[in-house]
Amino acid sequence: MKKIGSYIAIAGAISILLNFFNYNLKILIWIDSWGLTTGWIIRVGILVLGLILFFMGSKQTSEEQPE
Repeated sequence: MKKIGSYIAIAGAISILLNFFNYNLKILIWIDSWGLTTGWIIRVGILVLGLILFFMGSKQTSEEQPE
């Protein structure tokens, strides 16, 4: 889950950064079809979802390590 979360978070962050320059990732071009505000909500949601998955994966990894 950690790896998937990091990919999702990176995609969200890149989408946010590229939007400032009026560009977007091809896979995320559908985000702006519902309007500017909804697009930003989806971008931030993707970033937050990725971070949640990343930290959940980190927690599981640390619990699996023997003491």
